[in-house]
Amino acid sequence: MTTAHHAPGETRPGGRTARTRQAVLTAVFEELDEGGFAGLTMEKVAQRSGIHLATLYRRWRCIEGLVCELLTELSSDVPLPDSGSLPGDLRELARSVAAFFAEARMSRLIEAVVSAAARDPQAAAVLRSFFGERLTLAGRMVQRAVDRGELPADTDPEELMSALGAPFYYRILIARRPVDRHLAESAATAVWAAACAGAYKRKGDRPANDTAPGGG
Repeated sequence: MTTAHHAPGETRPGGRTARTRQAVLTAVFEELDEGGFAGLTMEKVAQRSGIHLATLYRRWRCIEGLVCELLTELSSDVPLPDSGSLPGDLRELARSVAAFFAEARMSRLIEAVVSAAARDPQAAAVLRSFFGERLTLAGRMVQRAVDRGELPADTDPEELMSALGAPFYYRILIARRPVDRHLAESAATAVWAAACAGAYKRKGDRPANDTAPGGG
């Protein structure tokens, strides 16, 4: 993620459909900021956005779908670092993630999205698709590192990037503590060390006897 994000509605001008979408997502963001996910309703979004309630139901079906699309909106333009080395890229990306989630409303957003996915199968599918796309995109950093000879050719980019993101979501959703720069530094350092040790080999590449402690 990056600190250079914008609230929905501040970017991407377009036709009537685009303006409707931005007005709705801006309203969702503001409602979440004020009342959290528990107080979020389609009626409140309709009132704040000025968009007819029937339009919201026709396009998004439920509040969970709206919340997941908001996450996609805020993350869709996030640039990936290209410092020339994977350790540098990992640190830069981790710092950007930490800066993003340091804002309380961003932490509340990911909480809302996870809650939505637990309630609604459509929201769960959207969330899986979102993270799948983000992992594929971020995995390009790892592939560049493989091409440069920094990592073994059998390194799994998506597994590595999943490991980088995991500490942030544990801190927000489980430990319920703030995300900070120290977490970013430790996550990047740990993932780089594990990658060099071959921890993220593609499935099927690891010998069977390596599944037990001590290799046997």
